[in-house]
Amino acid sequence: MQDVRDALYIGHRSDGTLTRRPMSPHLQVYRFRLSMFLSIANRAAGVAAAAGSVLGVCWLNAAAKGPESFKKVQKVTRNPLGKLALVGWTLSLVYHFVAGLRHLSWDAGYRFEKKEINEDGPIAVGVTVGTTLALVATIFGLAACRSRKKKAS
Repeated sequence: MQDVRDALYIGHRSDGTLTRRPMSPHLQVYRFRLSMFLSIANRAAGVAAAAGSVLGVCWLNAAAKGPESFKKVQKVTRNPLGKLALVGWTLSLVYHFVAGLRHLSWDAGYRFEKKEINEDGPIAVGVTVGTTLALVATIFGLAACRSRKKKAS
């Protein structure tokens, strides 16, 4: 044994004799694929969606407390950084939903071949981007329409 780390690769056969176990391939061995990124992105989107939901509950709590509290929260959500956070939260919710639909289809036994998974990845990204843009345009469009009506009256 050259190093203490070598001890990690020593195993026992069923007859009790020692054997050297192979080392798992490292990340440098694998060719990066979109499906690898989408898997990691789904986990990150789940965390972001959960964190954004906590902020959404805080927003609802401020609305329930009254106009004073709600105005303070609205100041945060109406500045550019707040709007960017809302867009990011929407993106994470939509992507996590779309990826969840992919996983449900895999669980049912559909679209689970390598070729199909690689075809579905870009579709999932396109659906996510399109749906997010449509939602954001609708929400911000409605908000702009309401503020114009308030100013007019």
